[in-house]
Amino acid sequence: MKNSFIYIYNNLINFTRNKDLYKNLNRQDNFSDRLTLFLLHFSFFLKNYKNEDNKKVLQEIYDFNFRQLELSIREIGYGDQSINKKMKDYINLFHSMVSEIHFWDKLSKADKIEKLSIFLVDFKNIDDLYNYFEEFNINLSKKTLNSYIKSVSNP
Repeated sequence: MKNSFIYIYNNLINFTRNKDLYKNLNRQDNFSDRLTLFLLHFSFFLKNYKNEDNKKVLQEIYDFNFRQLELSIREIGYGDQSINKKMKDYINLFHSMVSEIHFWDKLSKADKIEKLSIFLVDFKNIDDLYNYFEEFNINLSKKTLNSYIKSVSNP
């Protein structure tokens, strides 16, 4: 495990803490909402940097992030059996997100909104989140993976 991966994890957490993401939520946000948005950010991150050259380091980042999530779930107070089930659910959710946004750049706006709606059912105005993730995706494409590994980026 490389300590430099903590920069990526912390960046994704910082992006997820953006209060504007929650303004159209029909209720008070909770751990599950924040985790869903974290996983969406991470999905876009992997989508943008996935290539043969990055394959090994992205796997290490993936492993690191899910270890960090498991630690967070433990801190909340879930027992060992619950953690295994929760982690399986979160990993399945994440892989479903990766699958849905894989061709993001080739989708129409309506299709992108539909994809986000699958995961963000309690949010009223998905258009705002669509705009946010469009901008996030563009910003990721302008930076190198190395820039995320070696430094902290601002959300």
